[in-house]
Amino acid sequence: MTSATLPPFHLAIPVHDIEAARTFYGDVLGFGRGRSDERWTDWNMDGHQVVTHQVDNHERAVAGTNPVDGHDVPVPHFGLVLSVERFTELADRLRAAGTDFVIEPYVRFEGEPGEQWTMFFLDPSGNALEFKAFADPAQLFAT
Repeated sequence: MTSATLPPFHLAIPVHDIEAARTFYGDVLGFGRGRSDERWTDWNMDGHQVVTHQVDNHERAVAGTNPVDGHDVPVPHFGLVLSVERFTELADRLRAAGTDFVIEPYVRFEGEPGEQWTMFFLDPSGNALEFKAFADPAQLFAT
């Protein structure tokens, strides 16, 4: 299946402050805003629908971590696979916004199958995001 034929996914995530989420997902990450109401907003995440829902008494979203390549990866997490150029642009945009990275941008599995750029950070409600990039997109599912 090629990327042109992949169906968009839908993901709804809890946030404790919808206005902070709107600033982060819209202004910092640069996602297009879709429909919204007082307590939720649809985001266009490169053709995928991510919805932030304000939830009262929202707890931190990260359940734990898993060691990967010498780093503690927050679980659960979600994000996009980008081109290396877009990955670098996003990393610069996040740095300019003062984002605290859980895992700073770096190359994981260097010189091995599946070599990739990766970075992890949290949204204002503690939802973990990972954005990654492959110099060779065919390595996405390399073993």
